[in-house]
Amino acid sequence: MRGITQDEQCRLEQAQAASRCWSCGEVCGRAFCPGCGKIQPPAAVDYFAFFGLPKKLNLDLPLLERSFYELSRKLHPDLNARAEEREQQWSLEQSSLLNDAYRTLKDPLRRTEYLLRLESIEFEEQSKIATEKARSTGELKHQIVPADLLESVFELNLQLEELRANRKMGEEDPGLSEQVRGQKAELEGKLRDLTVELKDYWSEWDDVVEGGSEAARGRVRDRMVDLLNRRKYIANLVRDVGLALEGGEQASARQ
Repeated sequence: MRGITQDEQCRLEQAQAASRCWSCGEVCGRAFCPGCGKIQPPAAVDYFAFFGLPKKLNLDLPLLERSFYELSRKLHPDLNARAEEREQQWSLEQSSLLNDAYRTLKDPLRRTEYLLRLESIEFEEQSKIATEKARSTGELKHQIVPADLLESVFELNLQLEELRANRKMGEEDPGLSEQVRGQKAELEGKLRDLTVELKDYWSEWDDVVEGGSEAARGRVRDRMVDLLNRRKYIANLVRDVGLALEGGEQASARQ
């Protein structure tokens, strides 16, 4: 894998907010000084700025990967094992930030959610943690069923209740299990379709970031939020159905 080109390195450093190196006083980027090579104290910076990237969703992933490996080599704690204690600590913190930033930006969904959180967006409580809390406390979990899924979700929940009731009585209904598997496959198809649709919104977002109005920016942002909330809901359904089917298969294996 080749390193970052001189032009790419230049753009990376120019995009980062300039600051003075604590050791030699030279203007440098956020992670390390290009003059003396000293690790710099971690600064409050978003993941895009850490890599010198614009806040866009269609990223140059090969450049992101090259930047990651280039910075990994320079920030690795082993290279600073003989440095002062504070530099060793900075190295650990910068390496952790680098890894978190790379994992987030290279993943399409995590990248989109992260950018929207930078836009002060809070997503609906659809997480696994919220589900587990609701089950343990008996509290209702805040979630919104997409309108076009109301009927199918109602039917699916009835099937899951029947599946669980049969299991408690030690009975299995192969036909019912097959129907639930079919429902699960349909939901997985919806997830794939939503991912494709989300990528269309990326281009719209990148366009309005370049020169669109605040109203246009808000419209694209809202559409992405709605789609991600919808996708989270469906993903949780797929997980719950999978767990229900898995429980039945494990019970059958024990018999």
